[in-house]
Amino acid sequence: MPQKQKARSWSELKQAGNERFKTGQYGEATIIYSQAIKELDKSSTKNPEDLGILYSNRAASYLKDGNCGECVKDCNMSLEFSPFNVKSLLRRAAAYEALERYRHAYVDYKTALQIDCHIAAAHDGTNRMTKALTEADGLSWREKLPPIPVVPLSVREKLAQKTTTNAAHPTPTPQTETTQAKKPAPTEKDLKRSQVLKEEGNALVKKGEHKKAIDKYSQSLKLNPAEVTTYTNRALCYLSVKQYRDAVRDCDEALMMDSSNLKALYRRAHAYKELKDAKACVDDLNKLLKVEPKNTAALKLLQEVQKKK
Repeated sequence: MPQKQKARSWSELKQAGNERFKTGQYGEATIIYSQAIKELDKSSTKNPEDLGILYSNRAASYLKDGNCGECVKDCNMSLEFSPFNVKSLLRRAAAYEALERYRHAYVDYKTALQIDCHIAAAHDGTNRMTKALTEADGLSWREKLPPIPVVPLSVREKLAQKTTTNAAHPTPTPQTETTQAKKPAPTEKDLKRSQVLKEEGNALVKKGEHKKAIDKYSQSLKLNPAEVTTYTNRALCYLSVKQYRDAVRDCDEALMMDSSNLKALYRRAHAYKELKDAKACVDDLNKLLKVEPKNTAALKLLQEVQKKK
């Protein structure tokens, strides 16, 4: 007789969900996280913070699959269990933005910045929402905003000390993120030096010296690992020197911070094309075209890939 399979614990299911997420199997990850939530929910020793993490993880899978409504619901649940969870706020903001609920997205981005003022994705999101709301409502757009919660100092201090392991979902490069999370925030001097190195890298790109530019961008990221555009710039260089897997990794990092970054989506699609991964390439291009349907470069690349199928 076949041996009965042992039921997995919620933590084992969570790990299995994380593995599916890292390999881009977002639908399967969602199912497994749902099983983990059920298991933990019926446990006598359940920890609200663990439930908050599971809901946040499932929200990330929903967001990746374009199911923004369910992402918002799971982020709401996560924030009930773990108030002011930064990743849940950022995921909900991204979902609200995709749903064109710009006022709610703005509030979440601004709340995240109260907790950590160095989050590049939150700064970028706030700028995008400001532009969209100004165009929609004119100069009085702030008057129509829902109230922005005030994050207590005690909460900010507590959350600032947490590592990624306790805070939220692993990403395609979890080791990198965990290391970054444990580092102190960059000093003003670090940020200035990082910007100088980035600009030096940009100048080298204009000269076609992509390998030297990669070195400059890498030095810049050591000082400020939260700068989205440095990752997308280095990804462009990796594409130029045919280091396609490195390009994918840099785009993953950029999209972790800004899930709708068009340059990251396009450059990762380009890298996937060169790696002969047509499905992943088309997926990224479709995500890009949802945001910007007339993007000529993306339409051209999509046509090229579909011809080869």
